[in-house]
Order: sequence, then structure tokens, then C-alpha cells
Amino acid sequence: MTEAHQEVTWAERLTEGMTVAVVLGLSFFLSAGPAMLFCNASWSLINDSGAPTAAQILAPLITLVLLVAPLVLTFKVFRSGLRKGRRRLAAAVPAALTLLGGSAVLFVVLALAYLYG
Repeated sequence: MTEAHQEVTWAERLTEGMTVAVVLGLSFFLSAGPAMLFCNASWSLINDSGAPTAAQILAPLITLVLLVAPLVLTFKVFRSGLRKGRRRLAAAVPAALTLLGGSAVLFVVLALAYLYG
């Protein structure tokens, strides 16, 4: 049997877009500050100690990975929800919660690393 094509209404697209925008804002608020603080602290330690160039390249690369990892995980959760046949808005909610959870975990890890490092 074939399923009828379900058209997405304007209100659903707006709700999905607002959900994604708010969650992305909260996510970057939680993760970007500590990640930049971690990058600056590690950059200062690397440059003051006279570390090789490879270590100087590695510090910003780790920061970039820390910022992108929750976004990649969120994309995977969203695509998984779509493959299960859910509507876009129903798939966006678990992805949004994954993004917030990943950012909160990143915030705690970087805060602890900064405090005890």
C-alpha cells in the first residue's frame, strides 16, 4: 500500500523553525562560552610552554570538535526520527532535547575541566 503525501502546513513549519531556533540559541549559549574559555586557556598554556606547532593546531581543532559534536548527534537523531515515519515536528522534538542535553553535558565537562585543570 502507498501512503498519501501529507502536506506540511505553514503553522507546522513555523513551529518547527521556532523550536529549532530556540534550541540552537540555548545550545550555543551553553556550549560556546565554556568551549572558548577552554580554547583560550589551552592556547595560553601551549604558547607559554613552547609546545610544537602540532599542539598549537590541535587546541582550536579540539574546540571545533566540541562545538560541532552535539550538532552532529542532533542531526543523526532527527534523521532517525524521519526514517521511522514521524512528521518533521515530531522528529524535531527528540533532536532538540538531544541538542540541549549534549550541550549541558559539554558545559559541565568543560566547567569541571577549567575548575580542576
